[in-house]
Amino acid sequence: MLRRAMATIAIAASSAMLLGACAGLPTTGDVNVGLELGETTDDTDFLPLASGPATGAGAQEIVEGFMEAAITPADNWEIARRFLTPEMQRSWRPGTGVSVDTSAIDRTVTSSVAEDGDGEEDGDDTDAAEKAQTADVTVLLNQVASVDESGEYSSAPGPSNLAFVLERAANGEWRIAQAPDGVVIDQDLFAKVFEGYPLQYFDRTWTRLVPDVRWFPRRASIATTVVQALIGGSPSSWLDPAVQSAFPADVQLAQDAVPINASQVAEVALTRPAASLDRETLGRMRTQLQETLNAAGVHVSQVRFTVDGRSLDAGVVDVAETPPDTGPLVLVDGAFGTVVGDEVSPVEGISDEILAITSPIGSIDVAADQSQAAVQLTDGPVYLVGDGRVDELDARAGLVAPSLDPYGYTWTVPADEPTALQAWGSDVTAHPITDAWPEASSVQRIRVSADGARIAAVIVVGGQRWVVVAAVVRDDKGLPTQLGPIKQLTRAEGEVEGLVWIGDYRLGVLADPQDPDLLTQMVGGVGFAELAPSGATALSGARSVSGLRVLDVEGVLFAHAGSAWREVATGVIVLATRSGQ
Repeated sequence: MLRRAMATIAIAASSAMLLGACAGLPTTGDVNVGLELGETTDDTDFLPLASGPATGAGAQEIVEGFMEAAITPADNWEIARRFLTPEMQRSWRPGTGVSVDTSAIDRTVTSSVAEDGDGEEDGDDTDAAEKAQTADVTVLLNQVASVDESGEYSSAPGPSNLAFVLERAANGEWRIAQAPDGVVIDQDLFAKVFEGYPLQYFDRTWTRLVPDVRWFPRRASIATTVVQALIGGSPSSWLDPAVQSAFPADVQLAQDAVPINASQVAEVALTRPAASLDRETLGRMRTQLQETLNAAGVHVSQVRFTVDGRSLDAGVVDVAETPPDTGPLVLVDGAFGTVVGDEVSPVEGISDEILAITSPIGSIDVAADQSQAAVQLTDGPVYLVGDGRVDELDARAGLVAPSLDPYGYTWTVPADEPTALQAWGSDVTAHPITDAWPEASSVQRIRVSADGARIAAVIVVGGQRWVVVAAVVRDDKGLPTQLGPIKQLTRAEGEVEGLVWIGDYRLGVLADPQDPDLLTQMVGGVGFAELAPSGATALSGARSVSGLRVLDVEGVLFAHAGSAWREVATGVIVLATRSGQ
């Protein structure tokens, strides 16, 4: 099963209502057969409050209290600064990054004190501690992740050492004179203190927006922080080859505040080079920033740019939108299409062609606009189906399930040849993709995102299975040519039975049918695991967790039902997926 590197919580989600229409699908009614989750958590949104230093606290207690104070970022970690000497209060930079460890109780703290600066005594020696003027404290962390100064979250498992030097103040109290920059917080509290905000960047064709999740401390108003990160920053290094920003490098914020007026208009003051920009660039800038604010939960009616107090004439540009969910797609005996109530509604131009295939089918991936589908037979070959045609694309041995992208390319790769990744055009032409997982010995699953700028995969490196993501590099016409650097998300143990996208920046990973886990993993963030129905063997993606569907080995289809799983249909042969999900 998936290793629970992150805290396991129950994901509460209502099952989607299925509406009524066409060919019959066998069902078993509204029977609750889902499994209870291992743990639950209180999702109340609150900011924990730390305590300041206690009178008479020892050197080790001061360091432990200082680290605990990371849970309260208010006023630039004002409570944490109380544990520091006056000089250190001025030089310490908490915003340089975050070390996320397993738990405060897993930290190993050792200390030694120096008596009058002459030699060292063990910190447990009370007499020596009372005479000491300086102390050294070392903390060994069991680190699981890190967040850098730009807010980018990365998996970083392994031990980490932090060193502190303390001095005794004139009043006899210990204070920290030397401390590493940044803060430490355990994984159970991380998501209560920090929150992931999806900055939006354009793809290389200027037609789609691509999220890049950054983590910042929670606060009442996040607008200024998010705008500063977008305009003054750059995409994450792994994503950079696939995206671009509409903001020129010489355009910056003119003031460190983004007020939002009563009409929900965000006033963004820019430096003077913005005044000479053309309307198309200004429109892209405004669209990118408005979508970033809205994605971050800052609801604005519009963004207004100003230079020296004068408004700029900035419109908005059209961007491609992902079609809404229309229900799960299934192949049953005699029908293929969308589950609608207790019927299967056929997909015009696809369903009849799929049903005409006489060989057993292993997987089906349908384009977001339902114009075509990539079909893989159980014995391996991949076909492109649509508009009354069935064309063979790839007959190489050992192919994994194919994935369609929003530009109409079908991605295929043999499991034992990760570098042999190809993208097939609708003209049945193969385009080799360079730099595909060069260190992997095999690849088990691939899924291209709805924006076409990222590809998720399950690869094997050094005998370990990893869920990874990489940028998709395309030319200005959308033709994919290569992959960018790999970003590791999480490690998986056991066979991975399903990999799907959930919305714009989360993945669903189904592993081990004997003891199945369903992991909801943020791209650039934390993951949460729950139990899946016993014998789960296939997974379909959705715009939200509540839209996920799981198929077991007996052909039973399940949907989320609160904290359990609800049986919604039987007799399903193949649970299909949609492009980008």
